[in-house]
Amino acid sequence: MNQGETPVRGGSSGEGREHLHRGAMGVSDIVFFIVAAAAPLTAVAGGQAVAYLVTGNQGLPAVFLFYGIVLALFATGYATMSHYVTGAGAFYAYVARGLGRAAGLGTAFIALVAYNAMQIGIYGLYGVALTGYLNLKLGTSIDWWVVVLLTIGIIGVLGVLQIDLNAKVLGVVLAAEVFVVVLFDLAILTDPGPQGLTWSQFLPTTALEGGTLGAALVFGIASFVGFESAALYSEEARDPRRTVARATYIAVALVAIFYAVSSWLLAVAAGPATITSPERLAAEGYTTAGAPDPTTVLFIAGAERLGAWFADVGGLFFATSLFAALLSFHNAVARYIFALGRERVLPAFLSRVNPRTEAPYAASLTQTALALAIVAVFAVLGLDPVLTLFTWLTNTGALGVVALLSLLSFSVVAFFLSDGRGESRAKRLIAPLLAGAVLIVVLVLVVLNFNVLLTGDPAAPLDPLAVVLPAVVLGAGFVGLLTALFLRSRSPAVYAGIGEGGPAYRAEERTPGVESPPVPEEQR
Repeated sequence: MNQGETPVRGGSSGEGREHLHRGAMGVSDIVFFIVAAAAPLTAVAGGQAVAYLVTGNQGLPAVFLFYGIVLALFATGYATMSHYVTGAGAFYAYVARGLGRAAGLGTAFIALVAYNAMQIGIYGLYGVALTGYLNLKLGTSIDWWVVVLLTIGIIGVLGVLQIDLNAKVLGVVLAAEVFVVVLFDLAILTDPGPQGLTWSQFLPTTALEGGTLGAALVFGIASFVGFESAALYSEEARDPRRTVARATYIAVALVAIFYAVSSWLLAVAAGPATITSPERLAAEGYTTAGAPDPTTVLFIAGAERLGAWFADVGGLFFATSLFAALLSFHNAVARYIFALGRERVLPAFLSRVNPRTEAPYAASLTQTALALAIVAVFAVLGLDPVLTLFTWLTNTGALGVVALLSLLSFSVVAFFLSDGRGESRAKRLIAPLLAGAVLIVVLVLVVLNFNVLLTGDPAAPLDPLAVVLPAVVLGAGFVGLLTALFLRSRSPAVYAGIGEGGPAYRAEERTPGVESPPVPEEQR
């Protein structure tokens, strides 16, 4: 322990306790959080169906396999560095160790904007999906914001309970939504659409046709958002230096293969030429209120083969899929806020934990309050929850996550640059460099195609928000950098602790042979 660092021990009140529930989560628990954030049913039935129509690219399955390879390279460096960095700070702790404390704090601010945007934005689609289902089945006329406010309360309660309970809830909901998609996949395999089982969608040449690969890559990466969150739970993992790596590898493999196969069969159900054409979608009856709607393909095609019950069950599980994503992102945001509070970058009270569950209750309640305030604004103004709340915020969040992935890749290289620590060159240099280079290209493509993400129309005029929202993400990083510089001159003790977990955490976690290496002088 460094001189002057006094461990903060919690009493029965929990006021001074600043560590999370150690040993609460195994590999499967963390995989539930990762995959639930990706919301497989929502991604397949919603995001991927829309991607086919908006981009006109029939090669989405090839895109998902490509991302599987890229993210496996990312995970290689990420997992290697996870052996040396643990704690709730996740990405910003990694970047602080690799690229320096100022870059680390800039990363933390981007993460706060990105994950809050994802979590709060999903409430828009969730509210419409659940109220649509309830109003249809019960004959009611519930407003979208009513169920959202109730759900914010439920998520808030779960957020202050034990993390393993949250994992169990996610496990049940995740199993339900995966069950729906697997049933659909099997039904289409045995009874394909009008064009039969076509295989060309897996060919890279198909993805390259028509000059729409860039847009397809932009839509594709959004389906993976959440896979990177394993490190957020390393402090609560039973074996943090192994669990994070294993959970990340498993999640990447499962999600990439699942998306490639399911997106392929989604196109097969309607026909690859149909799902990419608004005219053909309308002619085949895949419509909502008379307008072409690719998000109906999974439910209509599934009901035709399995019976009307499939559409009923699928509609309900579509909403619960979004609930799982909300819970997963809520926990992610809470741990970022907690970590910054524990390091005194944010107010110290945000690092308080529940003395019984050891959950970060102050951070969790803060995120709940923020979600409540933003949803209330959209509801009072009467803004469309899908076209505004969901579309604006989730695309902003996806952009931020791609920026985080890029920063982390290069942080791994920097971390091992002066001392390889016995790790192979492939793990500490080649894999993260390749992943980082591709992710930078994807980041540029996301920014260039942001107007398409907001409008759903490649030919739409530029929406001012297509400039404002990316600027908010990048601006958050700049504010983080300025904050770090301010702390370096005005509060050097706080600055020195950025990415380190705070004095109490460092004192409790440092053991012989696994001490966290200091940040090189030139990166301070």
